[in-house]
Amino acid sequence: MMMCKSPVFFPIVEVKVRATLFVAVSASIACLSVSAWVELKAQETSALPAVTQDAVDRLTRKNLQSVRQSIEKYAAERQAIEMPRPLRDVRANLHVHSELSHDSRGKIEEIVAAAKRAGTEVLLFTEHPSKEKDFYLEGHRGLRDGVLMIPGAEMKGMLVYPTMSLRPFESADAQETTRIVRNRGGHAFLSHLEERMDWQIQGLTGVEIYNTHADFKKQKRMIDSMKNPLWLIKTADLIDKYPQEAFSALQTYPSDYLARWDQLCWVAPHTGVAANDAHQNVGVRVVLGLDNKVIVMDALGEELLKLERLLVAPVLKIPEGAQPGDVLLKLQLDPYEFSLRHAGTHLLVSDLTQEAVWEALEEGRTYVAFDWLADARGFDLTLIEGSRRHPIGSKLEWDAISRVSDMPRLVGQSPLQATWKVIRTGEDGQGGLAVGQLVHEIKDLKLDFNLKESGNYRVELWLELLGQPHCWILSSPIYIKP
Repeated sequence: MMMCKSPVFFPIVEVKVRATLFVAVSASIACLSVSAWVELKAQETSALPAVTQDAVDRLTRKNLQSVRQSIEKYAAERQAIEMPRPLRDVRANLHVHSELSHDSRGKIEEIVAAAKRAGTEVLLFTEHPSKEKDFYLEGHRGLRDGVLMIPGAEMKGMLVYPTMSLRPFESADAQETTRIVRNRGGHAFLSHLEERMDWQIQGLTGVEIYNTHADFKKQKRMIDSMKNPLWLIKTADLIDKYPQEAFSALQTYPSDYLARWDQLCWVAPHTGVAANDAHQNVGVRVVLGLDNKVIVMDALGEELLKLERLLVAPVLKIPEGAQPGDVLLKLQLDPYEFSLRHAGTHLLVSDLTQEAVWEALEEGRTYVAFDWLADARGFDLTLIEGSRRHPIGSKLEWDAISRVSDMPRLVGQSPLQATWKVIRTGEDGQGGLAVGQLVHEIKDLKLDFNLKESGNYRVELWLELLGQPHCWILSSPIYIKP
């Protein structure tokens, strides 16, 4: 007689999400229990607060329907506005993996097609380095169907975009790798900040201010729910009907990332970018096999285990007449399209070339937007002093701009009425440092805020979702030295 043990869940920090899901699903299918049923019913019937940061609470049919209605409402209300600057706003995705990485099977054709559907114009790949392929020499580059591709790697705790092969420097540590890449005109961004809050690498281009995988790791209750086979089956149906809404239920406000970013920007400018961490490798397929077996496979097509058909039948309905090879259940949590649309890094560029992208990243002309909720293009933030306009990322001196204008102003516009939050990091007037201080808040289409002192100024825009404020846009700072 087969003994069934409770599902075991490895610590998410120590394993990839794909392996985590495998453990949950394989244990779930093998071990349906009365306690799992009771737990599911409790989740369905309990009175949950309307204001929540929990993905499990959001993953109900009622909430997903409400989220879709909000998306449609914002799309209808969105205003097309002219940009007051000569620069062009292009949407980019950083931290993207393809079949060049060991943990992805993504073909470049499908990734580019998904990017176009998501409104992405630039893909900055970050393959895991391997001995088999050189991520720089063999990486994806150039224009393909209107999408600019740039090769890079996730290595040494960073997103690295070099201008040459790094094979000769494989033994270099993070600081030396940054020096090599930056001295040759490339870029490096601190990645997975939740694991590296004490890192301070000199010469970095910038830092991830949002990471999808880090968001997933916060969802302890969702991870626990994945052990429940009934929850998985129910959720598979919801994901099929509301794919983007279900994926983006993971989003929370990255307060820890932003606090550390504000600190780093006071030491030196750090361009803010979003990390999609897109692999398309989180999911399972349950397929009918030969000899009354049911095969569980992961999203990479690797067989995880075989189960007896009779063991699976109480959990998963197998149609009469099903043939070997028929897919009984498919659960793909991270298709490229929805992963790429979820968050984007908007770049202010002169044209769609790698040189222009490089310049925007160098100068800090970026903002991060959760475009799954609403298209952020049309957003603008400018510092105005006299007749001069300074875009996001500008580095100025207070004495110089205050001499030209008695009242330098932060001026912004948005395609939607949103809550603007002006965040300042700078001297507190008592010999100390105020980090990430909210100095102004207004709900409007526009921002016009008079500056009275030096500091690093960035803005956040918030919309309403499920009855609570929801973060939509995060700008890189404008730096004003004392």
